[in-house]
Amino acid sequence: MGKFIVTGGAGLIGSNIVKHLNLRGEEDVLVVDHLNHPDKQRNLDRLKFSGYMDREEFREAIRKKRVSPASGVFHLGACSSTLETNENFLDDNNTYYTRDLCLWSLENGARFIYASSAATYGDGSLGYSDADQITPNLQPLNLYGWSKQKFDVWALREGLFDKITGLKYFNVFGPGEDHKGEMRSVVNKSFKGIIDTGKISLFKSYKENYADGEQERDFIYVDDAAKVTLWFYDNPDKSGLFNCGTGKARTWLDLAHAMFAALEIEPDIDFIPMPEELQGRYQYHTEADISKLRQSGCDLQFGSLEETVDDYIKNYLLKMG
Repeated sequence: MGKFIVTGGAGLIGSNIVKHLNLRGEEDVLVVDHLNHPDKQRNLDRLKFSGYMDREEFREAIRKKRVSPASGVFHLGACSSTLETNENFLDDNNTYYTRDLCLWSLENGARFIYASSAATYGDGSLGYSDADQITPNLQPLNLYGWSKQKFDVWALREGLFDKITGLKYFNVFGPGEDHKGEMRSVVNKSFKGIIDTGKISLFKSYKENYADGEQERDFIYVDDAAKVTLWFYDNPDKSGLFNCGTGKARTWLDLAHAMFAALEIEPDIDFIPMPEELQGRYQYHTEADISKLRQSGCDLQFGSLEETVDDYIKNYLLKMG
């Protein structure tokens, strides 16, 4: 089927994994996805790969052992909506699908690297450490986070983290996210509004210790996330569950100011009410503890928020119109 299999290969992180494989001269790639949005097809149009399968066709082929062995399997495919309320769907699509592909990869000698999520950390009360002993105690704030948590705990209890690698991606943004709707980054969602009106809207804070706009996220550019992912393929002796973030939290105000600076527009920021359905499930602070990542030997350096927002806007969003 291909030297590499990339599920979610038309999505944000997946398409950038394929892009970076292409930059290495690798085109023997099986892309797996569900092309339910024209922007996913546009992502694929920029890539070189040897084959494509729909996610359900691929899953059936895995179950029936009709997929040829691969060297590396990058499992980025999932429903990433934090607003999804169908638990059975998320369990099947995110948890059990990952389990099926993990077991197939192990049976066929493929390097298995999959997407977990920073959503597993919930409100952050237990911190943001990716240490194994902390993992079973985490309490996500939404069903998406739980679907990722369930697989992490299963893999841990099965003793698989000496063979596979999971990456807890924090707030990934960059080229390739146009199809994600409400799950797009604020940079993507707010870009046109700033162009048209000169303004950006951010959520008000509902916690006394956070001023409006001072809620924090660990923003990581998709190029950096892809490089970390491929580093683990290149270093198969380094396995486990790892955070994939910059290790430095920044505020939404920092992000907004970076956007205005890139566009050379004077900042104008409005604060709007947060939807009620989000208020009890909103993370006010995320910051990856990347000590375990660094101890593994991964010394890749991450672009600053200002640098990466500038690159995204000038070299992608403005050119896309």
